[in-house]
Amino acid sequence: MSSSEKRLDPTGVRTVRLEGAHRKVSIEDFGTPLPPGASLQDLFSSLPRILAAKDLLEVARGIAEAARAGRRVLLGMGAHPIKVGLNPIVIDLMERGVLSGVAFNGACMVHDVEIALIGRTSEEVGEGLRDGTFGMASETATFINAALKRGYRLGKGAGEALGEAIWEEGLPHRDLSLFGAGHRLGVPLSVHIAIGTDVIHMHPSTDGAITGEMTHRDFLLFAAQVAELRGGVYINLGSAVILPEVFLKALNLARNLGHDVKDFLTVNMDFSVHYRPLRNVLERPAAEGGRGYSLVGHHEIMFPLLAAAVVEYLTKAK
Repeated sequence: MSSSEKRLDPTGVRTVRLEGAHRKVSIEDFGTPLPPGASLQDLFSSLPRILAAKDLLEVARGIAEAARAGRRVLLGMGAHPIKVGLNPIVIDLMERGVLSGVAFNGACMVHDVEIALIGRTSEEVGEGLRDGTFGMASETATFINAALKRGYRLGKGAGEALGEAIWEEGLPHRDLSLFGAGHRLGVPLSVHIAIGTDVIHMHPSTDGAITGEMTHRDFLLFAAQVAELRGGVYINLGSAVILPEVFLKALNLARNLGHDVKDFLTVNMDFSVHYRPLRNVLERPAAEGGRGYSLVGHHEIMFPLLAAAVVEYLTKAK
């Protein structure tokens, strides 16, 4: 700084009294330490009522209230939640009657079927890509494509057809399959497939016409569920592109056909905030009433926490 330049003199500033001044954070909202052996209820009661912790509890309460009232609670998910071990958590919410529908991207079929078949999934892409063997497990593609072809002839969608095949054929780990659970519990499932994005599309057993027809049937099924979303909740779990786009189109179609879909909660859960979930899940749908929540963090931590909080709210209400 040049020696000829002056510094602003703060001598005459106007001050205000701290007492009575507005502040956004209060000690009443602070968290509290947990004693050894604390319960889940103690944990949730100990959280600060600030920012994401407050949002987590508000979302859990909203899901529990919607489920108790018999309103739609829909889950849309990518495949990563399967790969980080969340199948039992999602299945538990199905069994408790919390989830009234689950929408998947196409990769979910691959990973869920592999879990049901051999109890393992998620290969090393780089290793297989070197010699072209990535995604070339014959059993995975054969099972999925055969299930779609059978379901096609019976007028089913992809989600229903795959769930029925997994359960009725008694795959070794069907109890841990999301699709199998949907079939067992009668929870409507839809799969939203972008041809060319999933490893099974590289196999000769894939029929593009059948795949397209089956996923279109599922889009119309999902749109019918979204048409009944008033007062309910839509959760987008780990899908950055496909499910946010599908949700927006399903919502638009429902409103175009005269369904008054308003006053619902939307939730996005992912590692970071992406454009499409922000616009198509949180902002645009809530413009006609409702509220969108962003819960940023690792799926394997955040979703079990949310599910546990939902169960606590449901238990307290009994």
